[in-house]
Amino acid sequence: MSKVDFKKTLKQLYIPPKKFMTVDVPEMQFIMVDGHGDPNTAQEYQDAVEALYAVAYKMKFISKKTMEKDYVVPPLEGLWWAEDMATFLTREKSEWDWTMMIMTPEWISVEIFDEAVEQVRQAKDPASLDQVRLERYHEGLSVQIMHIGSYDDEGPVLAQMHSDFIPNNGFVENGKHHEIYLSDPRRVPPEKLKTVLRQPVLKTS
Repeated sequence: MSKVDFKKTLKQLYIPPKKFMTVDVPEMQFIMVDGHGDPNTAQEYQDAVEALYAVAYKMKFISKKTMEKDYVVPPLEGLWWAEDMATFLTREKSEWDWTMMIMTPEWISVEIFDEAVEQVRQAKDPASLDQVRLERYHEGLSVQIMHIGSYDDEGPVLAQMHSDFIPNNGFVENGKHHEIYLSDPRRVPPEKLKTVLRQPVLKTS
């Protein structure tokens, strides 16, 4: 049985170059949990990630067992926003709202998702399990870049993206800031973390 790795089959979305580029992101399916607060300290964030991974891996096992379709669980992703978007540059993380999510193959149905949630509930019942939902998300035209380094070093890159590249190329922002976490911060030093930084845009000219 072959195993699909979406980081490879969707390389343009998950492994961009270390320079700004535009990409047309298709509609995809995700499991998601919403929350608020500093991801480094908020228990709400830790609970959300725990529940997402538990459901993601259970869906993978159900898919492999019942459909003979195996895949690598895609990386954790996050949509981020705040009432004052300047807090992203100043890194005032306690002011941030977020949706954490994991991409889910198209063949994963609502029935498989529901079964996975119930199996996770019976096994460990994580705190945020009832907040996990299956939803489609479409970003469309976006600007993105591969960032290498600490999450706290994203500020200058984001400033360049929003103040220079986006307006200078005739774009305006059109949606929530999006990050894709390709590295495990428990195993990779901060200076080597790989994170896709993405911003949906509209063409104005």
